[in-house]
Amino acid sequence: MPMPASARPESGASGLSRIIDAAPLVIFLGMLIYIGFNAPNFMSFGTMQLVLNQSVPVVVVCLGLSIVVMAGGDDVVSGGIDLSIPATAVICAGIIAQLVTNTDTPLLLAIALALGAAMFIGIVAGLMVTRLGMTPLLTTLALFVAVVGVTKVVTSSRRINVDDPFIIFLRDGEILGISAGVVITLALVLVFYHFIHRTKWGLNLQAVGGSCEAAEISGLKPGHFLFWAFVIAAFTGFLASFFLLARGSGSSPGTENNLMLEMVLATFLGAAFSPRRVVTLWGAVLGAVLVAALSIGFKTMGVNVFWTGLIKGSLILVVLALAALSSRVKS
Repeated sequence: MPMPASARPESGASGLSRIIDAAPLVIFLGMLIYIGFNAPNFMSFGTMQLVLNQSVPVVVVCLGLSIVVMAGGDDVVSGGIDLSIPATAVICAGIIAQLVTNTDTPLLLAIALALGAAMFIGIVAGLMVTRLGMTPLLTTLALFVAVVGVTKVVTSSRRINVDDPFIIFLRDGEILGISAGVVITLALVLVFYHFIHRTKWGLNLQAVGGSCEAAEISGLKPGHFLFWAFVIAAFTGFLASFFLLARGSGSSPGTENNLMLEMVLATFLGAAFSPRRVVTLWGAVLGAVLVAALSIGFKTMGVNVFWTGLIKGSLILVVLALAALSSRVKS
């Protein structure tokens, strides 16, 4: 029996939507295949270890961004977005490095002060979005700029080395023959996954992000969950600061820009791994690993770092444009 004419456009739209949804992943894999053939020793075990180690800070901040997106929805302008997480990570790293190295402050006290700074940033972001009704994109972008400015004051825009045993362990230590940073990050991912997908609060947070109106009818308060999502995101910035210190053997000015690019790219690229094409924790983790592999691959090929930044920025535009196009096709 021939298919009714009215069903054909919908079927064609569905097929086009699937192609658009898969396009970011196909582009990325194509670039990685190209790098694999042109970068010396890119497919070696040592390079794979380096990729995992370099991806650790990005993975952690992607956890925070993913939770904000889940709570606020995937509209990058009016929905869930937090661009201040990388700046939070860098200022926490700067506070710890400055206090431990230059003032001989005990590590635990430095960590406590850095945590306080991170919580302050998260609370400010949450209140500005949920209480004042400000746009998350512009709010967190403004916070990013402000926090970066404070970081320059704290560190005097200078690199600060850190040789604390704990930071050295995160950099060079191993657990069961695997890099300590990778193992600890995997544990964090599992904890966050359980919190978001196996607890009532986490499931309610996802329900709020899925449909704000339906959540309100069910008696949930979207503003409450979005506020705490920003606080949790700031906490992931605090956690990422330790891995930034370990990766760079200290605090380095300017790392927040590249971290923000990689966070946004990895998180929204990870949506391609989801059957529903939405941001997920595991998708963001896989996206972060792919982004790290791309960065290391370009570096191995000798590509100028400025061109690498241009490519990452262009990929963000492509991923977001394809997501918008997919929404249009589906509607």
